Order: sequence, then C-alpha cells, then structure tokens
Amino acid sequence: MEEVGTNNLIYVNKIIPVSTVDGPGARTAIFVQGCNLKCAYCHNPETINVCIHCGVCVKKCPVEALSILNKQVIWDEKKCVSCDTCINVCPHLSSPKVKLYSPETLLEDIEDNFPFIRGITISGGEATLYPEFITKLSSLVKNKGKTVLIDANGKIDFSLYPKMIENIDGVMLDIKAWDEEVYENLTENKRDIDICKNIKFLLEKNKLYELRLVCESEWVDVLNTLKSLKECIPDDYKNISLKLITYRNHSSKLRMKDTPTTSVEQMKFYEKYAKDLGYKNIIVR
Repeated sequence: MEEVGTNNLIYVNKIIPVSTVDGPGARTAIFVQGCNLKCAYCHNPETINVCIHCGVCVKKCPVEALSILNKQVIWDEKKCVSCDTCINVCPHLSSPKVKLYSPETLLEDIEDNFPFIRGITISGGEATLYPEFITKLSSLVKNKGKTVLIDANGKIDFSLYPKMIENIDGVMLDIKAWDEEVYENLTENKRDIDICKNIKFLLEKNKLYELRLVCESEWVDVLNTLKSLKECIPDDYKNISLKLITYRNHSSKLRMKDTPTTSVEQMKFYEKYAKDLGYKNIIVR
C-alpha cells in the first residue's frame, strides 16, 4: 500500500455533492486536507494540517464518535453529529474527520452526482500540493464528460506541472496580496513564485478561469494588488474574470477573527476602482 499523503493517496476533508458557489454551474466541490499557507482570514483552518493523532479531540467528543486504535485517531462517521467540537479543540489546525482516497476511489464516491452537475472543483486546503493526484483524477472525470477546476493559492510554479495544467479546465487563482511584506504577514509564508509569471503562464495555456481577491484594507494591499494585476495582464486578456470577495468575520478563526467585515460601501469603492483601471468582468461576492 502506498504511503498516506503521497500524490496518489490523499486525505479529503469534505465533499459537497452539489455546490453553486465553487465555479460555474452546479459542481461537486472537493476539499483536500493540507495547505502550504496559513492565511490570517482562513475560514476553514482545520484543513491546514494533517492530523498528528495527539488524541485531544477524542476526550472532547460529546457522542464518542472518536477513539484511538494503534495510536491512530479513528472517526466513526455513523456516530458523528457534525458538532465540530473536534476541530474547535484541535491545537494543530487539523481534523480527524477525513477520508483517505485514491483518484479511483474518489471518482467512485462522486460519480452518482454526475447527472446533476457540470463538473467538479478541487479546493482545500490547497489542491496543488497533490499535482499527480489532480492529474489522474482530472483525467478520470473528464473521460466522464465533466469539467475540472481547481481553486489554487498560487504558491507553486504552475509551469513545473504541465500535465496537471493540461488535464484541468481552469484555475481559480487566489491573489493573497501583491507586496511581499503584506503577503508574508497575511500568509505566514514567503512567496515562492512571481505572481505575474504564474498568471501569464495560465493565460498562455488558456487555463486561468478567474482571479480572486479577498478585500480587507488593513491586512491586504487591495488597491496596490488591483493596479499591479492590471499592469501584469496583457491587453488581450482584459476580459478575464475578477472576483472581489468581501472579507467576512462571522466564521473567521485565526488572526483576523476580530477584524470587522468589509462594508458594502468599501466593496463598492473597490469595484469602482477596478472598473476605472479597466477591468471588464468584475464579480463582487
């Protein structure tokens, strides 16, 4: 058996059978476990790390859906009432409520959704941590006539994974911040690849479905990012989709949990600023 955590055998945190907010049309959204960033505004920080089986959650589960066997935390899905106590008490930004999949077994689990969806979206965590898995799963899904999108944070160099990019239909690219210091403060990580290089590569391959930016004035250099993005994108691609995402603190758990939700007025200002820069296809969410 392959080692857990390899590109062909990974943990999946959650599967939403039919989602209308994870790309065009109705889609099955797959959230992988594991991320290479720790964004201050993360709304699902329990996907950042893989469980280290410390057992803290086992003692706290109110319905005894967790146990320890051979030094491993075991999750009994039938007993679970989805109260999220386990992820709320986890000191390691993880979850015991994950399932292990190969591309083939994941396809088996989602295939019943296919009559009702346009395709799948692979999110996380960070999907691009597992390029071989995505490549294989995408091939299987596309052979069934469905599209594949990935939600990516852009920390990897996409040009190093041509097979993955070739097999998917598009990338919804999260632009965390533009300035290096702002980026490092927001994500607690250094940037590994020039944003503009990644964007131009995806544009050349016709694989950039959407640019996404969470808008909050204290933690994100929103105006600088919008201006710098516009300067990066060639005029031939001026109609590329730009999604401006309102920062909402109602379920934020990390360093931005006390940061107020971005106001409607502020979002209108960002939208106008983007329009004045020449963006043609702006979505505000």
